[in-house]
Amino acid sequence: MIARMWHGKVPAEKAEAYHQYLLKTGLKDFAAIDGNTGVFLFKKEENGIAHFYTMALWKSWEAIKKFAGEDYEKARYYPEDKDFLLEFEIFVTHMDILEKPDCI
Repeated sequence: MIARMWHGKVPAEKAEAYHQYLLKTGLKDFAAIDGNTGVFLFKKEENGIAHFYTMALWKSWEAIKKFAGEDYEKARYYPEDKDFLLEFEIFVTHMDILEKPDCI
């Protein structure tokens, strides 16, 4: 199993709207792809900035490519992200999952 971690920063006052936006875009798209086994969404606020982290869990590299394309190391963005994000990080992080809770 593989974890795909992405990070984005939005102004804290847009955090709730961005959360709702993620539910309709990236998180919805993850769930629609065969080979995705779930996603965690984390948020941390500090100094007026809300940091969002997604950690999507995948069965294979092929499944990740169904979401991200052949250049799967790069982050995937949506057109409306420009209305929220303070910057666009180019790359995501992939990690092999060695251990996980039974519930996942």
